[in-house]
Amino acid sequence: MIASEESIKTAKGRGDYQSQSSGVSVSLSLKDIWKSFGNVPALKEIDVDINGGDFVTILGPSGCGKSTLLRIIAGLERQDRGFVYIGGSRVDHLPPKERDVAMVFQSYALYPHLTVYDNMSVPLRMRNLTRWQRFPLVGRWSKGCKEIEREIGQKVKETAHILDIESLLRRKPGQLSGGQRQRVAVGRAMVRNPRVFLLDEPLSNLDAQLRVQMRFEIAQLHRQLGATFLYVTHDQSEALTMGKHVVAMMDNRILQIGSPQAIYDDPYDIRVAKFIGSPQINIFPGIVSSREALDVMGAVLPFRSSTTPGVTVQVGIRPQAMRLVKEGNRHRFAGIVRHLEYLGTDLLSHIMIFPKEKMVIVRCDPKEAEHIRMDSPVWITFDPEDMLVFDSGGIRIRSMEQPC
Repeated sequence: MIASEESIKTAKGRGDYQSQSSGVSVSLSLKDIWKSFGNVPALKEIDVDINGGDFVTILGPSGCGKSTLLRIIAGLERQDRGFVYIGGSRVDHLPPKERDVAMVFQSYALYPHLTVYDNMSVPLRMRNLTRWQRFPLVGRWSKGCKEIEREIGQKVKETAHILDIESLLRRKPGQLSGGQRQRVAVGRAMVRNPRVFLLDEPLSNLDAQLRVQMRFEIAQLHRQLGATFLYVTHDQSEALTMGKHVVAMMDNRILQIGSPQAIYDDPYDIRVAKFIGSPQINIFPGIVSSREALDVMGAVLPFRSSTTPGVTVQVGIRPQAMRLVKEGNRHRFAGIVRHLEYLGTDLLSHIMIFPKEKMVIVRCDPKEAEHIRMDSPVWITFDPEDMLVFDSGGIRIRSMEQPC
């Protein structure tokens, strides 16, 4: 993916798009996409370029416009403004079937009365058979129909073999588990050899253990096919573990694009910092006390910036960046333990900081916190370099020592 902090490069391709079932990955470009439903905005100023063969996840809360964006790319919705390019060619004027993309829906959208084999063969029959040839009895005697059906059957069986669902081809969706239905939905998309896969929260209906397994399988499938994947999710675990690049969306806009590590470690907007990370980042009120320091709830912390002294800021510190220590550390907060959560390898300590009565979470090793008890007094410290500072509007303020 090609991206900058402020905007994304504009698609430069022009010309007439030719639908080809080549299976070769292509670039995907969105330029200044806007969409509203009546007076309700759904998408604003969406600009993004995706390189051919990339796996990109779109991450954001429900209602931020993720699914609408996929539907616009697929041709199922029409944008109010802006352009969609696939392989460098504009496709806004093309119907869904001619865009050479395949979409996997959250509900899987399988035909309940058809077998797995028939569900997977539907897109190939619609593409390769004439209307007359699709008639059940008469069509089979049409010229060339048997050869086309043989090729369709071979393609369906090859795809079923890749997805390990060969034994399910004669079953109907109601006889399948959630994970099996998900594989069938992916298989129905695969048989077309699309150049772009669009996946709209395909794992949301699965249990936690199966979601982990299917994350791996979809990532493996991407590596095997080499196609361009655009994957929508509200689950940060899926977004960070599967995508080469993450598009963080909120309030109908793209807030940031970057690698999973960059999105987590270096958020540009406080909304991104709050949304990504579990448990959520701790946010403290602060004031710029000088060009060299911040006052964070009474603690003076080193932070060199060009921000005017006296300006209020918001300071974020990840739970794992904080430590519980004995009294006497210079950069510290005093508090009382209000709740403890044991997670096996981690201990989450919910601590009320005084005198502001601010609740924070500290993530630590249980062995290092054996002395921690409910309602016991504690001291919290952290490295000032781990602070993420945002202005009153939520935009990142960088220390002069931090890279841009």
